[in-house]
Amino acid sequence: MTPDMTTPSTLDADQARTRLSELTVLDVRTPGEYASGHLPGALNVPLDQLHRALPALQEITSGLLVVCASGARSDSARRTLAEHGVTAATLTGGTSAWTARGHELDRPATGSRTTWSMERQVRFTAGGVVLAGLGLGLLHPAWQLLSAGIAGGLVFSALTNTCGMAAVLARLPHNRPRPADLEATLAALAAR
Repeated sequence: MTPDMTTPSTLDADQARTRLSELTVLDVRTPGEYASGHLPGALNVPLDQLHRALPALQEITSGLLVVCASGARSDSARRTLAEHGVTAATLTGGTSAWTARGHELDRPATGSRTTWSMERQVRFTAGGVVLAGLGLGLLHPAWQLLSAGIAGGLVFSALTNTCGMAAVLARLPHNRPRPADLEATLAALAAR
């Protein structure tokens, strides 16, 4: 797809809803997050698998909208796509903003796996590790360094708008796409 300077780099929920029929929507959240609810017609390519979808995405002639939970991962995906000559917009505020505006999410048929959002997984893991560090610190003060390390990581995460813990959690089995799911998505992209 050749860069189109008339395509905005962001769309709000109402703008995206109005243009939904003319857009290819790419959801870059984990498969579990995607299964918990996604924009109608969205295709799931987790951010860490984006490179596998590049050939198909470079062939898309319609507008491309990249979506995640809040907008951070989709903006990262948009920048990666731009580096490879693919023009895309992100949904400002992600699926959170979409649902806040009262727009419906599609959910897969029952039996599909669902999981917590990545943000919730990070909060749970960080909180659990901090509590463990404090509890073990009662046995030996050196364990409190575990809590301090997590606190430092959270500050670094906020300053850089990156999250190493999310990158690690995304590699867990419940957050990974099944090969057949990703292949079906790539085939759907190629058919567009």
